[in-house]
Amino acid sequence: MNRRDFLKHSILASAALSLPMKLSARDIDISRVNFNHNRYAQNSAQTIMIFLYGGPSELAGNLTNIDAIKQKSQSSYDNYFRGITPTANHCWQEAGGRVLESMLAEGDLNLFRTCYSEVREQAGNKSHGICVAQNQRGLFDTEGAGIFTTLARVLLAKGVLSQDSLLPFVTMEGDSSLFAAAEDPLPGYLRPVGIDRALSNPYERENTRRWFYYTDEEREQEDYDKSAPPALDLMMDTLAQQHNPAGKIKEAFSKRGELEQFIDRIKARSLPEGVTYPNNNLFAEKLESAIKILVANPDTKIVSLGSGGLGGWDDHNEARDYVSRCESLFTALQSAMAHIKAEGKENSITIMVFGDFGRNVNLNSALGWDHGNNQNFYLLGGKGYFNHLGVVGETELVDTGSLNRLYLHPKEGSYWFEPVSIAATLYKMYGIENPEILTGGYGPIGANLFK
Repeated sequence: MNRRDFLKHSILASAALSLPMKLSARDIDISRVNFNHNRYAQNSAQTIMIFLYGGPSELAGNLTNIDAIKQKSQSSYDNYFRGITPTANHCWQEAGGRVLESMLAEGDLNLFRTCYSEVREQAGNKSHGICVAQNQRGLFDTEGAGIFTTLARVLLAKGVLSQDSLLPFVTMEGDSSLFAAAEDPLPGYLRPVGIDRALSNPYERENTRRWFYYTDEEREQEDYDKSAPPALDLMMDTLAQQHNPAGKIKEAFSKRGELEQFIDRIKARSLPEGVTYPNNNLFAEKLESAIKILVANPDTKIVSLGSGGLGGWDDHNEARDYVSRCESLFTALQSAMAHIKAEGKENSITIMVFGDFGRNVNLNSALGWDHGNNQNFYLLGGKGYFNHLGVVGETELVDTGSLNRLYLHPKEGSYWFEPVSIAATLYKMYGIENPEILTGGYGPIGANLFK
């Protein structure tokens, strides 16, 4: 980031992203939030949120009903996919199923197969925009604040975050409605800081002087060293303290050097012995960087990741590479859990993985799947506050008789939850004891998940 951009965008301790979304949000009465400071401190929760834009099929983690699906599908699964083999827990072996089985056996993964929305089914809504907006706000209200904005407001009001908190919210996916603004905007130091997978330093000054800084004599010397002398950094910081009035700009400059060194320290961290990530996997590189940030900085509560580097999940046609995408996703997650455990953080760091919605299970004439309403929710880590449940939720096949309306539904008597309960689960992790007041009445995931 150059000096001009730094001066323009820095506020207090962060170079916060200026997100374009300024939505009219339902007002949150923070006084109604029951906050447990002891639970917050005990959990020491940190979260990586991976949102699979486009809405992935649930089949990678649920082939329970595959025999019935094959009989009724419009196009042949066996003729199209090179292999569709169920594992012991009915995951798709060729689509990362072996990896899922390994993480289940290690106690690293809870696989929920019935994240299902009765609200959307009744409304007939399975559109990307509305579903993403609702899931990322934890509300059946597309005008609400994002999950992480709401969390930030609560933690600020309860005194556990302040202007001294260092990079509490980080995004590695750019703008996201997870951070959608409320009517009462967050102070700059709580807005998300954008960092890329290479951990490029957002606080680094340019190391080359612009032409207008040269003297006449220097301009005449073609071989003159044009790099900015180290003394220039000190001069800039000194001038900032001398000439800026007390306030945000002056405080930002006082923090700049500290933050620059902090990012550089994270970047220099090496992986623990024995931990490796898949090669040529840009998503895995982002995940590795996210974990380095969390391990190095307890102040960072949230890293929003997206699934950039894997591709999208809107598989209406030619869905064959869904198999390799899932393999890449789950292999990276397995490496991430090895990394987290090697750093001794498996009790506090949680990884959440879900998307817009699920998919129908009819393989259509275009050899893809259309929008559905039941999806998997993959929950990794958090062993200090989550029980290991393994696989939760059973599905049954529903055939409406209409073209492309062959889908999975929670089996009668099986546990299921609305997607906004994922937000309530996250709020509870951070010490909020009545998260349903933030999600329109929907509580956290049950099934004895929390210890």
